[in-house]
Amino acid sequence: MAFSSTVTLDIQVAGNRRMVIGTWNADSVTGGDISTGLSEVESIVLGHTGSSVEAAVAVVNETLPLASGDVTIVTTSGDTGTFIAVGN
Repeated sequence: MAFSSTVTLDIQVAGNRRMVIGTWNADSVTGGDISTGLSEVESIVLGHTGSSVEAAVAVVNETLPLASGDVTIVTTSGDTGTFIAVGN
């Protein structure tokens, strides 16, 4: 399986600003693109899920603000996590 991401909540917070919340899964790869559904990403926060301590934190491999909705992250193979992205 490859990298996947899913938006689970999309909220309009103020004016044209939106916040999307979701999950990502790097099943057998070391990163991929989180598809936020935003047209521009101003900030993104990553978290890990699971039952053990992570050896390495997942990182955003982009310069923000990003003029697209796909945010590339780098992570350890097999990691899973959550994200919160803000933009429009």
